[in-house]
Amino acid sequence: MEVKLKILLIGGTGFLGYYATKELIACGHQVKILALPPEPPSELFPSEVEIHLADMSKLTDERLQSLLHGNDVVVFAAGVDDRVTPRKPAYPFFSKHNVESVRRVFTLARAAGVRRGIVLGSYFAYFDRIWPEMKLSTHHPYIRSRVEQVKTAIEAGGNDMIVSILELPYIFGSMPGKTPLWKPLISYITSSFPLLYPAGGTACVSVTQVAQAIRGAVEHGEPGGCYPIGGTNLTWIQLMEEISRLAGKPKRVITLPTWLVKVGAWCLKIVHEIKGLESGLEPVAFIDLQTRNTFIDPRVSQTTLHYNEENLTQALTDTVLACIKPKD
Repeated sequence: MEVKLKILLIGGTGFLGYYATKELIACGHQVKILALPPEPPSELFPSEVEIHLADMSKLTDERLQSLLHGNDVVVFAAGVDDRVTPRKPAYPFFSKHNVESVRRVFTLARAAGVRRGIVLGSYFAYFDRIWPEMKLSTHHPYIRSRVEQVKTAIEAGGNDMIVSILELPYIFGSMPGKTPLWKPLISYITSSFPLLYPAGGTACVSVTQVAQAIRGAVEHGEPGGCYPIGGTNLTWIQLMEEISRLAGKPKRVITLPTWLVKVGAWCLKIVHEIKGLESGLEPVAFIDLQTRNTFIDPRVSQTTLHYNEENLTQALTDTVLACIKPKD
């Protein structure tokens, strides 16, 4: 099969990188990976995938540019998400990993002749655009970093690179050798405790849909395109009850009143203050977003990126099975 495009995938040994690599190779593209150690199991990736293990922030510009040179596309699948709670103030931490790293990579990529750049971002940036009255990027350092990441990537690409942003919601699925980040939630859902959760809901996608969207952006992404990636929209009640059913412990969700959830958020904020920490998602203000239906109509991005509609049940099943240890 003739190689279509040469792609450097930064953060390629992770969950999304693994599936993106499989999808891109299946479509005839050549993939090179730059990722943090440790080295993945030899059987995880096809032998033709070239893997470079290094902390990107510790590479010289010359070394990073040499890895970028000769590629048609760079996919940035690194950065940090909102699960990290850094020292206060939080924004410099999120900016370093989500904004400045993209600025550096795309500036060097442009100089190296790379023609296209893809950033795997967050659907919070999408809601910041469509719900300006919520001032999400003002209240939340993490969301601010994702909004700034979009602007920075497009600016760094200039007129020489086609830069596209995939704004990703909650993603389900599993990969060999790794426990999904959903394990704490699934442990709670399958515990003996009552299933308590706030109102609201979210867009959900399978990891294979994300991989298809990455391939679509590589092949068809438009300059400055910001693509909210949607699959299945579920209320929190629907999602929690479906996970409990798939785990073999069906439960009914007891919806917590928003005021009570905010009391808990205030307590969490006080704990962070005492410890000198600051969450990327300001706990109290975030409840106003969490209790909304953060839904996405997938048709807009599907038209350009050509990713498939998919039944989420299999991805949820894979997630649950990967989180529940088999009994002896």
